[in-house]
Amino acid sequence: MHQAEPLAEALDDPRRLAQLAGYMASCLRQRGDPDGALASAQRALAIATALGEAGLQVTARNYLGEVYFWALNDYRQAAEVFRRNVEALHGAPLRERFGAAAVPSVYSRAVLVRCLAELGAFAEGRAYGEDALRLAEMIEHPYSLAWACVAVGHLSLRQGALPQAIRVLERGLALSEAVPLPVMMRHCYAHLGVAYALSGRVPEALSLLERVREQSGAVRFPINYLHQAVWVGEGYVLAGHLEEAQPLVQWVLETARDHKQKSYQAYALLLLGKIAAQSEPPDLEPAATHYRQALALAEESGMRPLQAHCHLDLGTLYLTLGQQERARAALSTAVDLYRTMEMTFWLPQAEAPLAQVSALA
Repeated sequence: MHQAEPLAEALDDPRRLAQLAGYMASCLRQRGDPDGALASAQRALAIATALGEAGLQVTARNYLGEVYFWALNDYRQAAEVFRRNVEALHGAPLRERFGAAAVPSVYSRAVLVRCLAELGAFAEGRAYGEDALRLAEMIEHPYSLAWACVAVGHLSLRQGALPQAIRVLERGLALSEAVPLPVMMRHCYAHLGVAYALSGRVPEALSLLERVREQSGAVRFPINYLHQAVWVGEGYVLAGHLEEAQPLVQWVLETARDHKQKSYQAYALLLLGKIAAQSEPPDLEPAATHYRQALALAEESGMRPLQAHCHLDLGTLYLTLGQQERARAALSTAVDLYRTMEMTFWLPQAEAPLAQVSALA
C-alpha cells in the first residue's frame, strides 16, 4: 500500500487514494497503531467527502468507526460515526457492499449495537439489532448475518438477558461453523462461553473458552485477540479458574495500556480485582484498588454497565471490610444503575448486600 500511494498520486486519482487510506487504516489498526489508523481513516473520509461519492463515504466511515471501536475503545465517538452511516444508507440497495466484506447496512448497525451495549443504551441498541438481523436475513449474506447475531448476543449478554443471548449466539455459531467463518467462530465461542458460565453451565463454558485460546495462535497480531481475551478471562473467573485467568488478564491489562485501549484496561482491572478478592486468602486492599481504577476508566468512557459492576464489587468489598457507609453508597449506586438499565440479572446481587447494610445500621 505504501508503494501504491505515490502511483495513485501521480495518476491524480483521489478515489484510489481514499481507498488506500481506508485499507491502510484497517491495516494499522490490526497491527496496533491506533494513532496512525485514526489519521488514515480520517484522511479517507475527508477525500471521500470532497469527492461527494456516497459509497466511498460509507466505507470510509466504517474504517473510522472501527478505529474508534476496536483500537481506541471510544464507544461514544464510534456510535456517532456508525449512526451517520445508518442514516446515509437509507434508500441504498440493501445488497450493496461498496467493496466491503460485510454488507454495510447490516455491519454498521451491528457495530453500533455493540457500542450502545457498552454505553448501557440497551433499548436503542435492541432496535438497531433487530433491524440488523432482519436485513441480514433478507439479503441472505452469511458473514453479515453472523455479525448481526454476535452484535445482538453481545448486547443481550451485557444486559444480562441470558436466554436471548444464548439463543442468538448459538445461531451465530452454527452459521459460522457451517460456512465456515473462523473469525466469527472465535467471537461466538468467547461470548457464548461467558453466557454459559453465567447460566451455570460451566463445563460447556470451559470447552468453548478453550477453543478460543487454541485458535488464538492463528491471530497474527496479538492486539486482535484482546477483545476475545477479555471474555475468556471473565469466563475463567466465573468458573472459579483463577490460576488460569490471572496471567491472561494481566496480559490484557499490559497490552491494553501499551495501545491506549481504556475499555480493555477497565475490564482487566475489574477482573484482577475479582481474582484478588476471591483468592485464598482474599487480598482485599489490592482488590479495592483495582476496582477503583476500573471504575475511574469506566466513568471516563461512559461505560455505565461496567460502572454498575464496579460499584457492586466495591460495595460488597467495603461490607466485608466493615466500612458500612462506603458500602451503602456503592451498593445504592449499583442498584440505581442496574434498575435504570434494566439489568435485572445482577440487581438481586446488589440488593441483598444493601439490605444487609441497612440491617446492620
